[in-house]
Amino acid sequence: MERGKIGIGTAVAALVLCVAVAANIGCKKQEQKVNKERSINVRVWQAEKRALRPLVESLGTLKPHEEVIVSSEVDGIMQSIRAEEGAPVSRGEIIAEMRDTDYRLDAERAEIVLKQAEASLANAKQEYERKEALYREELLTRQQFDDISARLILAQGDVERAKVGLALAREKLAKTKAFAPMAGVIKEKRVTAGDYIRNGTFLISIIRVDPLKLVFSIPEKDVRNLREGQDVAFTVDAFPGREFRGKLTTIYPSLEEKTRTLQVEAAVANPDRSLKPGLFARVTLYTGPAREAVVAPITALLYDGSETKLFVVEGSLARERMVKTGRKHGEFMEIVDGLREKEMVVTVGQNNLMEGVQVNVAR
Repeated sequence: MERGKIGIGTAVAALVLCVAVAANIGCKKQEQKVNKERSINVRVWQAEKRALRPLVESLGTLKPHEEVIVSSEVDGIMQSIRAEEGAPVSRGEIIAEMRDTDYRLDAERAEIVLKQAEASLANAKQEYERKEALYREELLTRQQFDDISARLILAQGDVERAKVGLALAREKLAKTKAFAPMAGVIKEKRVTAGDYIRNGTFLISIIRVDPLKLVFSIPEKDVRNLREGQDVAFTVDAFPGREFRGKLTTIYPSLEEKTRTLQVEAAVANPDRSLKPGLFARVTLYTGPAREAVVAPITALLYDGSETKLFVVEGSLARERMVKTGRKHGEFMEIVDGLREKEMVVTVGQNNLMEGVQVNVAR
């Protein structure tokens, strides 16, 4: 009897153990199933069509539209300089003046020489007229007439030389004053009053800042799309949130071999002179008219080697899409193929997704 009881108890214990093990296995399977069906939280953005203009992005620098260096044209001592860096100047305005005493005296001396030459010429003419009459009446020899004719020619030559000398003296006198050859702003001044100046010395540089030139480069692959007059937009760090515009004006004739890029220039209006030469610019050149295209946020894109993909939500499931991209437009990317308008694109949480995974769209 004792042995029978022990056998029955052992069997019961074994049965209970089996039930417990089976229950534990069942629980694990159920837990795994629950985990497998657990949804992943994501955020989405509805794909849309936008009117996009083909563009090329680049980096550039603002430069003066024109720059002129005013140099001394005569030797002498600088008497006064009437310009400071940053000051505006008008075309024809006196910006520097040298001491002109020596040049003024030279001009006065040249005037006296001219008057003397003109007086000598007048006397020679009168004598020529008298002797010409005598020569016609054969009261004067040929040699005597030739002498007075030669004197007249020499007197005329003296007058012409005196006129040239006076013109040169007056020109040098005029060059003691330096005039602004164009309207603009003083960029640099290198001399002060009292300096001794040699002919050709750098005095002042003037720049024209309205309009400005925006200089930037275009990759070789985009050169075929360039046309003068195309719209240009750009931003500078000095004015965050503000966009400036211009027009493409100059396309250089050859590429830079090292960078395989082509330099171009755009004219930028600057009536308030807020933009300064030397500012760094982020440039967008529009190379054609607007056209409609599907776009998606750049943050939605995933890159796998040479392939680009994103996830869309269909119902409650994530679907993987291989896409072909076009150009970047700000925070969005043009999707040439693989995405349709109004599809829900995953923008947050896509790194945790696989094809067919359950998702929960966060609101």
